[in-house]
Amino acid sequence: MKNYLLLMRLDKPIGFMLLFWPCSWGFAIALSKRPIDNEWFLYLLLFFIGAVLMRSAGCVYNDIVDRKIDQKVERTKSRPIASKKISLKNAWILIIALCSFSLAILLQFNLNAILFGLASGLLIICYPFMKRITYWPQLFLGIVFNWGVILSYLVFFGKINFEIILFYISAILWTLGYDTIYGMQDLEDDLKIGVKSTAIKFKKNIKLFLSLVYSFSFVILIIANFLIVGLIKIEFIFYLIPMSLLIYQIRLVKTNNNSKNLSLFKLNNYYGLSIFIIQILVLKNA
Repeated sequence: MKNYLLLMRLDKPIGFMLLFWPCSWGFAIALSKRPIDNEWFLYLLLFFIGAVLMRSAGCVYNDIVDRKIDQKVERTKSRPIASKKISLKNAWILIIALCSFSLAILLQFNLNAILFGLASGLLIICYPFMKRITYWPQLFLGIVFNWGVILSYLVFFGKINFEIILFYISAILWTLGYDTIYGMQDLEDDLKIGVKSTAIKFKKNIKLFLSLVYSFSFVILIIANFLIVGLIKIEFIFYLIPMSLLIYQIRLVKTNNNSKNLSLFKLNNYYGLSIFIIQILVLKNA
């Protein structure tokens, strides 16, 4: 059982929390047009469960596809599939079970949300192969990982608007930044085996790259909030909190300090949480 928990990364909740927070942003945005009620809380709970299930399924699938690469990387060589503690057959059975439960949750929503949720499946299938063909797998991850921003909004309204697209773009850039920091742990091994990443592409200019990515992400987020509210509210001052978290990461990131980079990566859990809370304050009854 322990190996299956490790395979699903349930010992590392940061992963499913980073998947959940963008979903929660969609719930906060919805409050500009609807009240907080029992349905809102129920759907939020379902999205949290779905985030845990789909992140687990994604980890299992990624480990199946990357099993030979994982065997050559110090950080990943002990993973259950790479170390042959779990068979491919059992791993596929686990994926089917996780996806089945996830589908059961998705089917509770409206048709447009269901179709949009199903569309993410193709992107999930493609993601593990991106690092073999492009230096931008982190950008592709951002597109996949933040699907829930739009999906959670569709659940309530059945359609999207310009503002929700801006939130989605902001979230994509945020993921591009923090996953680049995460990828810096594997720089040496990735260079040896020929795997590509933004961490490799921008290793000599990592602070500049993160400054640009995080700045655009944050500015787009503020613009999206302003377009919904129509004015600058006093609550906007609270956005200094998540902004300071981004600046802190940029200042302290280093190419040769894996433990520090991992701790900086984990800070993004608090970024996601703070954005969720602040957006409720800013957008509720906007």
